[in-house]
Amino acid sequence: MSDENFGSEGAELTATEEGTAFETARERRTAGSSVVGRGIETAELAATHIGPVYDPDDGSIADPDNDLPVEKPETAIVPWEHPTPRAVAETVKGYFDSDDHDEEFAGAPSAAFIEEQFFDFRYLDAYEEVEYHWVNAPFAYVSVLYDEAANEHIYHVSEPHLNWFERYVHRDLVSKLRNSLMYRDIDVSDQQEMSDVFEAEAKNVIRNHAAAVDDGSIHKLLYYLLRDFINFGPIDPLMRDSPIEDISCDGHDIPVFVYHREYRDLPTNIVFDRERLDSYAFRLAQQSGKQLTISNPMVDATLPGGSRMQLTLGGEVSTRGSNFTIRKFSDIPFTPVDLIKTNTFSVEQMAYFWLAIQNNRSLVFAGGTGSGKTSSMNAVSFFIPPNSKIVSIEDTREVDLPHRNWIQSVTRGKVSAEGQGEIGMYHLLQAALRQRPEYIIVGEIRTDERVALTFFQALSTGHTAYTTFHADSPETVLTRLHNKPLNVPMQMLADLDIISVQRQAHLDDERVRRNHVVAEIGDAGDHDSVQTRQIFRRDAASDSYDRVADSGVLAEIADEYGWDDDQLRQQLDDRRAVLRYLVDNDITSYTAVANAIQWFYRKRSELLAAIRAGSLTEAHLAAGQQYAVDTLSPTDLGVEDLVHD
Repeated sequence: MSDENFGSEGAELTATEEGTAFETARERRTAGSSVVGRGIETAELAATHIGPVYDPDDGSIADPDNDLPVEKPETAIVPWEHPTPRAVAETVKGYFDSDDHDEEFAGAPSAAFIEEQFFDFRYLDAYEEVEYHWVNAPFAYVSVLYDEAANEHIYHVSEPHLNWFERYVHRDLVSKLRNSLMYRDIDVSDQQEMSDVFEAEAKNVIRNHAAAVDDGSIHKLLYYLLRDFINFGPIDPLMRDSPIEDISCDGHDIPVFVYHREYRDLPTNIVFDRERLDSYAFRLAQQSGKQLTISNPMVDATLPGGSRMQLTLGGEVSTRGSNFTIRKFSDIPFTPVDLIKTNTFSVEQMAYFWLAIQNNRSLVFAGGTGSGKTSSMNAVSFFIPPNSKIVSIEDTREVDLPHRNWIQSVTRGKVSAEGQGEIGMYHLLQAALRQRPEYIIVGEIRTDERVALTFFQALSTGHTAYTTFHADSPETVLTRLHNKPLNVPMQMLADLDIISVQRQAHLDDERVRRNHVVAEIGDAGDHDSVQTRQIFRRDAASDSYDRVADSGVLAEIADEYGWDDDQLRQQLDDRRAVLRYLVDNDITSYTAVANAIQWFYRKRSELLAAIRAGSLTEAHLAAGQQYAVDTLSPTDLGVEDLVHD
């Protein structure tokens, strides 16, 4: 395995001599500019240095007269009088007092070291801390700060502070690690193996070359080696923070921005300089298995873990330097209960979707960027009956279902300079029709006419299908599908059953995701047109949902089963009872919700009885009903050699 593919950014991160950094500090001091600005630290945070870098005017980087490194200055915050430093120190101590860390590798740091040399709390001097939480305890936590002067919030990453000696040792360890790993045969496709091999080798190198270093420093050094070689480097804490949905680096010498689920767009204290940003861009491309070159300066890719990334190399097409945008993939997707609790949908709407999806009605989730289309489609897909065969088709992996009988397909880009080997959504959709699925999930219909036509052909041939689409109303969905470039005939559009439109709405000063309208598609009486009928509509004044018409879809389902109105109402009531119980009892975990829905399909009366008795708990549901699955190994079939080959 080459060193270029294994932690190259980690090495480059500290390759600059301290003298260069101190010269930079002197130059900025001479120019009279603040390194911190409004709490946004300099490019050295994510590039030249590790850990926070503050204004050289306070002497934190260098003595301007002799360029000698100086100690970190005292902060006005007294650690044991402010609640955050006290709580942070307790967490760090608790970790090293537990069995979680490797005692044979290095002992626990002293209490004095943890309190005085682990984190730098000077940001608390300038800003009000609204909240903080750990993202990689005990080495990284994030805070939302409030800048009263600017009347804005700031997202602040806190990681262990490294002094000049620790940075020197780190640079030496990086060099030795690269040499040690250069000729190792490691399966880079196996993230766990790569992580295990690297951590073992890193500990070995530290033992051999940093034996005299303080235990506390050794733990900090190992953290940064793992962060930069194995994980995501400077943005690793952002990737670990579940409320962060998007990460956006717009260019060099500009704060990295995040989209926070509660606070929306926030600047961070992570900044790249030009050289380090280009290097980091190449590293991200390598991590995702893509090539970024001057001739191919734009890359769409999927990072390890499933997050989507768009990456552009700085130059002619990006005048502010390299940039990247990461749309994080949630390891634990939203469930129907989550969307009810956030008021994205009402209980009645979800019960409606449940009965419709169970009975093979197709639907499209429409809306603008960031309106929650894919999250909603994934959530209602929980209602697909447990053993139904599902095929999902996406450009990048986002759909995550609790079903076993599920084929997950992802498009592939070109694998040669001549453009050969590309497998697009159209090819996968064609293949899916030959796999005889009951349900087809297409990540998004964009501008490919073949994809749109094949999707609606699937509906015409009896498949149930779901997708997302960019449009702001049911009428716009139909208009865009029918006209160029998609050109779907009206007769095919009539096979679609439901359109759900999502929007980002404002609730006081908060931006929220809301369902705008749920409409059903009906035949207008001739072959050249279809009509929409709104069933649910949001009342913005009360932030609630009104049922504005009777459902033709539910009436068709009732007719298929021979239900009268009371029986149809009972079917909806049963589903509402399950959803309401889960919401009221705060049962939201992926496994618990999935098991509750599957239990409903298999033993409805038993589940409803437990709900009426109030005996159903999240622990009970999370344990689930385990269905034994017999597995066959290659040796059972006598084909182990063939499988091995």
